[in-house]
Amino acid sequence: MSVTAEPAQRRRGGRNARKALRSAPLADDIKPVWPGMQSDRYRALSVLDMDNIHAAILDTLETIGLADAIPSCIEAVTRAGGFLNEKGRLCFPRALIEDTIASANRTFSIYGQTPTHDLEPIGNKVYFGTGGAAVHIVDPVSGEYRESNLQDLYEMARIVDVMDHIHYFQRPIVARDMTGGFDLDVNTAYASLSGTTKHVGTSFVSPESVKATLEMLHVIAGDEKSWRQRPFLSQSNCFVVPPLKFAVDACHCLEAAVYGGMPVLLLSAGQAGATAPAALATTIIQAWAEVLAGLTYVNALKPDAVAICGPWPFVSDLRTGAMSGGSGEQALLMAACGQMGGYYDLTTGVASAMTDAKMPDAQAGYEKGYNHALVGNSGANMIYESAGMHASLLGACKESLVIDNDLIGAVQRTVRGIDVSVDTLSIEGIREVCEQGPGHYLGQPQTLDLMERDYVYPDLADRSTPKEWEELGKPVLLDKAVEKTREIIDNHFPAHISEQKDAKIRAMLDIKLPRKTMQAKL
Repeated sequence: MSVTAEPAQRRRGGRNARKALRSAPLADDIKPVWPGMQSDRYRALSVLDMDNIHAAILDTLETIGLADAIPSCIEAVTRAGGFLNEKGRLCFPRALIEDTIASANRTFSIYGQTPTHDLEPIGNKVYFGTGGAAVHIVDPVSGEYRESNLQDLYEMARIVDVMDHIHYFQRPIVARDMTGGFDLDVNTAYASLSGTTKHVGTSFVSPESVKATLEMLHVIAGDEKSWRQRPFLSQSNCFVVPPLKFAVDACHCLEAAVYGGMPVLLLSAGQAGATAPAALATTIIQAWAEVLAGLTYVNALKPDAVAICGPWPFVSDLRTGAMSGGSGEQALLMAACGQMGGYYDLTTGVASAMTDAKMPDAQAGYEKGYNHALVGNSGANMIYESAGMHASLLGACKESLVIDNDLIGAVQRTVRGIDVSVDTLSIEGIREVCEQGPGHYLGQPQTLDLMERDYVYPDLADRSTPKEWEELGKPVLLDKAVEKTREIIDNHFPAHISEQKDAKIRAMLDIKLPRKTMQAKL
C-alpha cells in the first residue's frame, strides 16, 4: 500500500509547531547538553605515551629545575623537600612531585556570583569559557581593528552572561584606556564582575592590585568569610617565563591570591619552536613540568589551595616564528595537555579556538571547529579562550561570542556522545513503523520525546531550504550575529551588585566605568 503524502499546509503547520516548541525555554533536566559533561572521547596519546611523558617530566624537574625563584618560593619548596642545585635552580625531587599530585585539591567548585552558575571541574567534566588578552576589538562590518577599552570589556561580559554554552567569563581583552597597572587590574575585575553573574577570571600586575581587588570582592560577597566560602573570581597567573624560569612579579601576585582565598589558574604559555621545543612531545613535557612546579609551590604555601593546572603551549609557524593559534598542531598540543590532566586526575584548563583568522569568516569557522572538536573531547576540565578570539589572540569580536556560542553547543553534543541503553537499543519502534506504521518516524513518540532532549539547535546558523532562505531575504550569519549582539548590549544590564555595594566600592577605589552606563535605557 502506498503512503499518501500529507498536505503541504499540514506539513508547514507541523514544522511551525515544532519551531514554536523549540523556541520555548527548556528545563535544565531535559536539555540536550549541559555544563560539566564527561569529556574523554578523543585520545591524542596512548597510555605508554603518557607514562613516558610523565617520566620525562619528573627527570626535568629533578635534574634541571627552575631558575629565578623568589625567596619565599625557595623557602616554601625547600621546606617541603625541594633543593637548590649548584646552578641556583630550584629542583623538585620525584617524591615531592608525586606527593603533590596525590595530595592536591581536586574536588573543589568554581563558583559563580549566583549558584546557578557554579561549576564542578572534577574528573573529566568539561566547561567552556572565554579568555585572552586581546588589545584590539574587531569590527566585522567595517573590517577595522581598534584598541579595546573598558566599555568593550563590560559589554562582552554582558553578552557572555546570556550565552547558554559559554559557562564562565575569563577576561578576553585588555582595557587600553586605563592609565596604569593598578587601575587596569581593579577596573577589569569590576567591569567583568558587574557584567555577569558567571564565574570571572582575570590577571594582575602587582600584589597591591590583588589585595585591593580582594577588598572589592569582600564587599560584593558581603564579608571576607562569605568570599572565602564561595570565591567567584579567579586569578590567571603566568608564574613562569618559559623555558623553566619563575616570573618574579607574577609569583608575588600568586602568593597574594593563595593567601587571600582566590583560586588560581597556573599558566605555562611557551611557544613551540620559540620558548618551547619544536617537538610537540617535548613541548608537553616542558609545559607540564612548569605547571607541576607551580602546583607544588602553591601547595607548599597552602595545602589544599584551589589551583587549576594550565599547560597552554602555543604553536609557532616555523616559517615566520609567528603564533599559529588555529593550527592542527595547536589542537593536538592542547588536547594532549588536557589528556595528561586526566592522567594525573588534576583539574586542568587548556585553550582552544584561537583562530588565526582576522574576521568571523570561513577560516575562523573551520579552525575553531576542529580545535574545539579535539580539545573539547580530550578530558580537560576548563576550555579557555573558546569564544570571540581572532588573529591568534590579538583581536576579540563581540559578534563572534554569539556565533561561537552556537559552535560550542554543537561541540558539546559530541562531548555527550550517543546514549546506548535499553530504550535506545529496542527495535520495537522499527518493527512498528515497518510493519504497521506509515514507513517513517516523524510522528513516533520517541521522535517527539527526543526532539529536544537529544538534539541541539543553533540560535543563528541557518538550516532552511534554499527556497525558504530566499523568502526570508537571504539572511547572512554575520548579519544575524550583529543584530543579536546589538540587542543584548542595548537591553541586558545585570543588576546583581546593589547600589549600596557599588557605592561602597566606588568610595574605596577609582572605578572608571560610569554607573549610568550600567543601567537599562529608559
